[in-house]
Amino acid sequence: MFDNFYGLTGRPFQLTPDPAFFFESATHRKALSYLGYGLAQGEGFMVITGEVGAGKSTLVGHLMRKVDPAQLTVGQIVTSNLDGEELVHLAAQSFRLAVEGHDKASALAAIEGFLHEEARAGRRCLLVVDESQNLSVEALEELRMLSNFQLGAHPLLQILLLGQPEFKDMLAASPSLEQLRQRVIAAHHLEAMASGEIEPYVVHRLQCVGWTGNPAFDPDVFPAIYQATGGIPRRVNQVMSRLMLLGAVEQRDEIDVEMLAAVLTEMEADSAGRTSPAGSAPRTEPPTAPQSPAPPSVPEAGVMKTIIANHDEQIRSLDAAIAKLSAAITDRSALPSEWAERIENIELQVAEQDRAVRHVLTMLIEWFEGEAPREAA
Repeated sequence: MFDNFYGLTGRPFQLTPDPAFFFESATHRKALSYLGYGLAQGEGFMVITGEVGAGKSTLVGHLMRKVDPAQLTVGQIVTSNLDGEELVHLAAQSFRLAVEGHDKASALAAIEGFLHEEARAGRRCLLVVDESQNLSVEALEELRMLSNFQLGAHPLLQILLLGQPEFKDMLAASPSLEQLRQRVIAAHHLEAMASGEIEPYVVHRLQCVGWTGNPAFDPDVFPAIYQATGGIPRRVNQVMSRLMLLGAVEQRDEIDVEMLAAVLTEMEADSAGRTSPAGSAPRTEPPTAPQSPAPPSVPEAGVMKTIIANHDEQIRSLDAAIAKLSAAITDRSALPSEWAERIENIELQVAEQDRAVRHVLTMLIEWFEGEAPREAA
């Protein structure tokens, strides 16, 4: 909605990772340096960890856009709670390999044959494993075994592990993972953005979709966003989406701290409503940064009711204009037939538009306030 109102060519603060919006903060720049070093070594494991929403997937997507597919073949998997055999089959699928049997030996043979073919063609192979905190020690050991494939003295497979902070702790503390730890040649933990990076981050994403200064931003908004989000990119996106939606609803050409405060209050209320059963106290989670709200949802019924209120005001203005025009014309039959017909058509269109918009918005409110899963939308 707000992208159309502000003349943007796309959605600047979408929550799904998109490497086209990659912003090189200090911590992301350092991560790219470590990954560049690791890829140059061509062996072992690389590990990138960070909080949920820190930008791990976006970072890897940006990196993959820079590599030459003629030199590096990449397979990517997102893990759930898999055992070792399941992970081997998933690794084979990530390289689009057809495994004749359903046993682990067949999958391993297919992977090894593929790696040899790629090496003979002059290509190295990289396996990217996302959500690695879900892996068991057994599954991680299977990954280590995959990294053993060699052609002569040259390793055939390099592995990049992405995970949340608990994976970093698991990797450091588990005695069973000592051999894997010894093969980690590059590791970095993505930190949150610094306070001074919030404004450049927001401006960068807006400029990616054609922003030319509308809306403008009160400079005090950016430190307040940092305080509310802890500098986590996805949380910043959530707040900015709601903030610009409010700006569009209220037809504002400048975003100020009062609007931000209203959005944060609404988001906190939304979060409390989602996490608290009727009659119980709200459940709280340990904050990851000072004054960080729980992740917000999409615009709720309060915003939709604001839209309806604005719509009602516009309809009243149109009705008043039509009434004024009709009062000025004492005898509509004296008008040319074309003019009289046009006035009548305007009246019909206004009434029809009012019914249609009110029907759609009412359904939206019922959906937001109902108990049906959001995925059903």
